[in-house]
Amino acid sequence: MAFIKEESEDVKIEETFTVKQEDLQEQTDLKENEMSKEEEHHVKIEEKTHLQTDSVLKRRDKNRFTCTQCGKRFNCSSSLNKHMRIHTGEKPFTCIQCGKSFNQSSNLNHHMRIHTGAKPFTCTQCGNSFSQSSHLNYHMMIHTGKKPFTCTQCGKSFNQSSHLNLHMMIHTGEKPFTCTHCGKSFNCSSHLNQHTRIHTGEKPYTCTQCGKSFIQSSSLNQHMRVHTGEKPYTCTQCGKSFSQLSSLNQHMRVHTGEKPFTCPQCGEGFSKSSSLNKHIEGTHGHIAVVNTS
Repeated sequence: MAFIKEESEDVKIEETFTVKQEDLQEQTDLKENEMSKEEEHHVKIEEKTHLQTDSVLKRRDKNRFTCTQCGKRFNCSSSLNKHMRIHTGEKPFTCIQCGKSFNQSSNLNHHMRIHTGAKPFTCTQCGNSFSQSSHLNYHMMIHTGKKPFTCTQCGKSFNQSSHLNLHMMIHTGEKPFTCTHCGKSFNCSSHLNQHTRIHTGEKPYTCTQCGKSFIQSSSLNQHMRVHTGEKPYTCTQCGKSFSQLSSLNQHMRVHTGEKPFTCPQCGEGFSKSSSLNKHIEGTHGHIAVVNTS
């Protein structure tokens, strides 16, 4: 019996040892698993830090070309070189037709269309074509009626910021450009240039269809519609189309009932200046001089 008890105790010791060994192995596995996760976490942090550092270096590298004049940054040397011409005044691209120079080749390409007559940008609404995409964008506002530039003084709106700037001079009275021939002043240089042609007789814009010449490019554009039959200005009320914006404005008074031209003799109103002139001559018996608008 003593032998059996001794054997039983040995089994118990063996079982206890086996259990403890299993616990120890489990703890070892857990510790190794935790260490593996911790190492994985450190690797991820290192990778993230590396990516962030790499991103910063790329951003720095992207704008590493800096203008010494104004501090503006560029991502390549060619962009910086183009920019520097603003400060230096360099214009290396010259038109072989008229000798005018430009600081960028793209500006020369736009200019060349004046000589070639190329108008690659076409309006999908009326078919009118333009030499520059910006001109087409401005033109599209005729169809959409969009006028995003508003005068803070009187509330009048314009489809171009340059038109608003010119308009603002009505309020300020500013006319910084003066004609050397007659002393008349203007609020923009282009108006002075057009006016000077009255004195010089210059008419640089010539119709390719009939040879008629004009002082202003806008006058030539309007004249060309005589040959093309184009009528880009359409009445939103009745659908009638016109070759000139001024004609559309006159027509709109039929719908609005507006009569801005008033007879100084009897006070009768008219929608057209020509109608007022006829009224004064026929009714009051003398010749009227009223500007057409």
